[in-house]
Amino acid sequence: MSKEEKEFGGTPGAIGLMIFSHFVPFYFALSLRYSSGGLYCPSSFDGFIENFKETCSPTWSAFFLYTGFCFLQLIFAATLPGLVIKGLPVPTENNRQYTYNCNALSSWYVTLVLVAILHATGLVPLTILADQFGSVLCVAVICSDILSIIIHFYALQTKQTCRMTHSPIYDFFMGVWLNPRIRILGQDVDLKMLAEVRLSWLLLFLLIVSAAVKQYEAFHTITWPMMLILTAQLLYINACMKGEECIPTTWDIFYEKWGWMLIYWNLAGVPFVYAFQAYYILVNSLRTQKPTEGVSMTLIIVCFTVLFFAYYIWDSSQAQKNRFRMKQRGTYVPRKAFPQVPWNTLENPKYLKTECGSTLLIDGWWKYCRKPHYTADICMATCWALSCHQWPGLLPYFYPAFFTGMIIHRYTRDIARCKAKYGKDWTIYCKHVPYAFIPGLI
Repeated sequence: MSKEEKEFGGTPGAIGLMIFSHFVPFYFALSLRYSSGGLYCPSSFDGFIENFKETCSPTWSAFFLYTGFCFLQLIFAATLPGLVIKGLPVPTENNRQYTYNCNALSSWYVTLVLVAILHATGLVPLTILADQFGSVLCVAVICSDILSIIIHFYALQTKQTCRMTHSPIYDFFMGVWLNPRIRILGQDVDLKMLAEVRLSWLLLFLLIVSAAVKQYEAFHTITWPMMLILTAQLLYINACMKGEECIPTTWDIFYEKWGWMLIYWNLAGVPFVYAFQAYYILVNSLRTQKPTEGVSMTLIIVCFTVLFFAYYIWDSSQAQKNRFRMKQRGTYVPRKAFPQVPWNTLENPKYLKTECGSTLLIDGWWKYCRKPHYTADICMATCWALSCHQWPGLLPYFYPAFFTGMIIHRYTRDIARCKAKYGKDWTIYCKHVPYAFIPGLI
């Protein structure tokens, strides 16, 4: 892909996406507060401003909650034990290979223990996130915007830039710095991977746990829809943590620059938008005072079944591909992290050799379609939305719709890159694996 090629519609698209990305989480927060998760339509602009101030004004407690969480994860990233993994050679930096201290699993367990202690002692009850959802959201948005500006201009000032288009707004949106790192307590911490793996998904999990605890305190029960969301997120986030050593070779780390798009969505967008279903269930159960009425146990059972099967494909397919790559580079280290699902490592897998020196896996799940993990991800996202069936509405389905669009766009970007990289070998690969998402269909 040429360094001057623009995506997302160039500068106008970048501006539109930044405006839209700021609008969505705040609209959801106001919807939850004033419309029980339904469509929020204020009677006047003054009414909107008043609602916004009441719900989303930043507070010092929200500031210390959010920044304290981020700082703690930064300290954990620098100090806790983990696997040291080498990333891929970076072409724009003379094929330099960065090292990554993959200790997210340690951070995950330590964070869970610390949060449990803080809650049990009453020092920081888990429900504080649910009580201050809008305020913490506002702090996260402000912090992500400020950090984006700092990172952008620091990279320009220190000349740590690559693949720039020299369109200022577009470059700010996509980023100009590929490998942002800081040294803390004698260790290099990769900020992009920290945000990608921990700040986004760990905060999301804590927000959902906060909603579940809030529901339990109100009704002395956690309903099946809330349990479905909690289980789904626990599986997903635990998988991200236990498989962190596979992430340095992924598209986001190897290719995507750390600009506003990744910074904002990892620090603010993902945790607060993706938590919507849990808070939709919470606010409606509090509104009606009937948390279990209208729950379809048949649908819940179907959702749990689809969730577990989709999770298995998602986890095992990514493990197959990443471990295949790591074995070829001689960097594979067997992990004992829980759970290790069956068929996650391929023995003597089939693959295609390409003229550029890379290999393309055509075995395991990857002989059936080119993106099995994308299909599984969409299925899991749909289960999140269906957990809200108790109180029908449109907004719970925003996430699977948004996620599907994002995945398809990401797929088209990946295909363009692969065609440019592999040439005729990509055509041969597509004959071996003709389907993109669902074998026999598409």
